[in-house]
Amino acid sequence: MMTVITEVTLKPGSEPEWDAAMRERLAAARGRPGWVGAQLLIPLDGQNKRVVVGTWQSRADWQAWHEDEAFAETRARMEGLQEGDSAIAWHEVVVEARAEG
Repeated sequence: MMTVITEVTLKPGSEPEWDAAMRERLAAARGRPGWVGAQLLIPLDGQNKRVVVGTWQSRADWQAWHEDEAFAETRARMEGLQEGDSAIAWHEVVVEARAEG
């Protein structure tokens, strides 16, 4: 299992629109082959920054999702709301622990 962490900085005032597009993207990812789950985070020291933590069975599953039409549609909207390039880091999941239910 792989986790990808993406950090982005948003243009001031675009946060609600970007967050809505990310919610749509995550809803579309449900049921995709290899998708495990995701979190959208706002750092306490940067209200215009976002951190997306996505977990996939494999990096190939993540790449296939990036070629999906639903992903491409949200990408076009979201990129126009961001400042600069996003930073992406990959991590292999060694242990996963969650509350039951």
